Parts: sequence; C-alpha cells; structure tokens
Amino acid sequence: MKNPFPFSAIVGQTEMKQAMLLTAIDPSIGGVLVFGDRGTGKSTAVRALAALLPPIKAVKACPVNSETFKDCPDWANVTGNATHKIPTPVVDLPLGASEDRVTGALDIEKALTRGEKAFQPGLLAAANRGYLYIDEVNLLEDHIVDLLLDVAQSGENVIEREGLSIRHAARFVLVGSGNPEEGELRPQLLDRFGLSVDVTSPNDISERVEVIKRRDAFENDNAAFMLRWQAEDAALRDQILAARKALKKLKTPETTLHDVAKLCIKLGSDGLRGELTLLKTARAYAALRNDTALTRAHIRDIAPMALRHRLRRDPLDEAGSGTRVVRIVEDVLG
Repeated sequence: MKNPFPFSAIVGQTEMKQAMLLTAIDPSIGGVLVFGDRGTGKSTAVRALAALLPPIKAVKACPVNSETFKDCPDWANVTGNATHKIPTPVVDLPLGASEDRVTGALDIEKALTRGEKAFQPGLLAAANRGYLYIDEVNLLEDHIVDLLLDVAQSGENVIEREGLSIRHAARFVLVGSGNPEEGELRPQLLDRFGLSVDVTSPNDISERVEVIKRRDAFENDNAAFMLRWQAEDAALRDQILAARKALKKLKTPETTLHDVAKLCIKLGSDGLRGELTLLKTARAYAALRNDTALTRAHIRDIAPMALRHRLRRDPLDEAGSGTRVVRIVEDVLG
C-alpha cells in the first residue's frame, strides 16, 4: 500500500498545517475544523500528519488500541499483555454511517452461530488514541452529531442496548472538513472543535504549478519522492516530540492569563471553553517554537484559529470572523 503524501511536502495552507501540528503536540486542544474549497488538501493533511507521528505502543489484539493491558476493556477478552507498535490511527467517519457502525453493536454472527452476546467494536473504538476524520462534517446527521458530542465531552463511548452494557475509552483528535456553501455546522458541535481554519485554492500560478509537480511526482515516481521528503518529515517529527516535552516545563505568567480572559470577554465568546482552548493552543505554539515562557505574542499569533468560530454573529459587520478577531486582538493586546 502506498504511503500517505508527506506532510512537509504540502504546498501552502500554512494555517491548516500549523493547527494540525498544535493538536499533535497537545491533543486536548480539541481537534481542528477546516472549512474551504474542495481539493485543497484537507484530507491529505490529516493522513500525512498521522503518518508523520511516531508509532504508538498498543496491546496486541486490543480493539481500542490500549497502551497497557489494564486499560484494555474486559469485553475484549484479550489474553496476555504483549504489546507492539502501530501507526497512529486515522479513521474516516462516512456521512451515511449508522449509529451501530459508529459506536459498535451486538456481534450478530456470534449471536446466531454460538448464541453469545458479544460486542462488535465500531469506528470510535478504532479511533481511540488517534484521529477521527469527518469529511463534509456540516452534512452529518443530527443523531450522529449528538452521539459525537457526548463522546467528545466524556472521552468514553457507552453503549446500553440489546442486553449489552459496554463502555470503552474513545479519546481522539476530531478533524472535520467541509464547504460552508453546503450548510452550517450546529453550534454545539462547532464549539467542540478546538481550532478552526479556512482554506482556499491558491491564486498564485507558481504555487499551483508546484502543487501539480509534487502530486505528479508522488503518483508516478513515489519511491524517489518519498525519499526526497523523508528528512523534512523526520525533522518535523523530532520537533513535535521536543515540543511535547517542552510543554510540561513551559512557564505561564499571570499577566498572560489576564490577557486571555480580557480578549475573550471583549470578543463576547460564550462560556470558558474559548479561554481554555486559547491558552492550550498558545502554550503548544510556544513549545513548538522552543520558547520557555508564554507571552502576549504567542496569544496574538494563534488567537484567530482558536476563537474565530466562537464569535457571536454580527449581521452589521461584513468582515469575516477571522478579521474581526484580528481587529479585536489589536485593540486589546496591541
């Protein structure tokens, strides 16, 4: 099977790539929502990032990718505590997927052939400790949205039906993409995404030509192309790992906490999720830059991606939400 397109070889789309890198450093940021034109590398980027990340340690035959035997659910009937390394999971959630396919359900084959009540894990189990990718997320059915909201809140998938009482860990980075012209996202789900970025097709001819060249080389001279970008991806992987370590030692001055609170109040964002996400994102950004303390500059740089989707609508303001965030950031932080 052909390897995913190298993350470092993606042309342009700087904000999208940066947002995904930040969630790789701190998955608790809460995922990335990518809105924009078709064919702008949205699905390519998430698969490339997962391939870039180091493999994770998981118990063999554990359906939820548990790191240790004690974390593997009882219903999985895993014997032995042998572990192995697996690629960071990337699971697609199709728009037409049934609730049983997403959450898991009774294993019909075992029920009919053996008379056993066994659980067949779903997509949420497969995505644990990895990425759950939803294309056209704004077209997702309401009952699946409600289900995802519950799981995103608790980090646990709970199934109570057909005589089954099952629960398992379901912690993943949610990545959604869509075209805003095809419908809006429900506010409840929109709020669950930590970061939001807009992508557009490049207007620069040289940039578009470079996209064509790289994609053509990837498809027609794959071995040489992958070798060409191997070093860049390896350097990026080392940068992510170093940032994860640096994050634990990063200093957060009291003044920056005041900046975060003042900014969210001025923007009128509902609740406190905006502040918490902005703080986590700014810390991950500082760690990625190998800085030792959080500053106002870090907050200023990443505020648009952390807050643009949390603004209340202003029908009298024709500027985009990102522009409004930048304008208010300048007023509050200078």
